[in-house]
Amino acid sequence: MPSEKDRYTPALGYDFLTSLYDPVVRLTTRERTFKRALIKQANVCGNHRVLDLGSGTGTLTLWIKEAHPVARVTGVDGDPKIIEIAKRKALGAGIKVSFVRALASALPWPDETFDRVLSSLFFHHLSREQKAAALAEAYRLLKPEGELHIADWGKPANLLMRGLFLSIRLLDGFGNTAENARGELPDLFLSAGFRKAAKRRAFPTVYGTLALYSAIKPG
Repeated sequence: MPSEKDRYTPALGYDFLTSLYDPVVRLTTRERTFKRALIKQANVCGNHRVLDLGSGTGTLTLWIKEAHPVARVTGVDGDPKIIEIAKRKALGAGIKVSFVRALASALPWPDETFDRVLSSLFFHHLSREQKAAALAEAYRLLKPEGELHIADWGKPANLLMRGLFLSIRLLDGFGNTAENARGELPDLFLSAGFRKAAKRRAFPTVYGTLALYSAIKPG
């Protein structure tokens, strides 16, 4: 039986909902706004190697490549069904990126492979142990001065956002979403060895407050 840190959760919490992921995210999270902002925040340069961690159906992966055609962009996810969806999307769009099936706790690249690690709406699916394992792998894979950029649910900005966030917490679990609800993701980044961990922006959505975070691996 796989350990807790080696399990993955389907994109909407249940495998039978995977086919609904793209329309749900597009219609409820201001997807284009926050993902474009995340890509801009990441400041990808030239032929940087970029990893989209927990890439899901590949939307962020493809948009990174569209924004930075020279960059070498890879998406990784543990869900075989969603990896196949992402590959079909890339093929249909004529965009050359790669998708790899692997768990965030055991990524198949050598140390210091990537210049940037980005992630979108992935970490709230993970338990605290899984978050720590995924961040340890991100840290290992980043080059010195490499940057981590994450978009995920943050501490609700007000009572309305707190109430809206309950739907996400019920779906993905109060335990998995606890650090998000308390605004503790930057603390987890620091515990993994990153520096300059901070929340950079926040967006109100119908499911609560969506935040952009960043951190840097020391040189």
